[in-house]
Amino acid sequence: MKVPTNRRTVLMAAGVAAVAAATGAAAAQSTDIRGAITFKGDVAIPEGHLEIYLEDPAIKDKAQRRTAKTRVKSDGGSRTIEFSLPLTTSPAASPTLQIVARLERADGWLVARGSAKVEAGSPVHVTLKTVMY
Repeated sequence: MKVPTNRRTVLMAAGVAAVAAATGAAAAQSTDIRGAITFKGDVAIPEGHLEIYLEDPAIKDKAQRRTAKTRVKSDGGSRTIEFSLPLTTSPAASPTLQIVARLERADGWLVARGSAKVEAGSPVHVTLKTVMY
């Protein structure tokens, strides 16, 4: 004997399919933002410490504006430095999300700065520009 299909069964099946599709899409997304940093003029990045972080300028509270952060040491001989940051928020949820890179000397002086907008699913390329005092 065949059991007739009712509306409740169809809706439950659709719900299960939707949850499975959403879970699969979320699992397929990378949890890291990857990218590369170069110096303007395609010259070697000067020696110092690179501080790379996510920033959302739309957030008014300065304490909450910066999220993920990492530090990388530049030896003064590389033209490109690659980085990876954990993605804590969705770039689609915040269209103003950006990667900021700051190069500082050992004594703390800012040498160069650069930023780039984060786009979902694509690597980020940041070009450092010399800071003038």
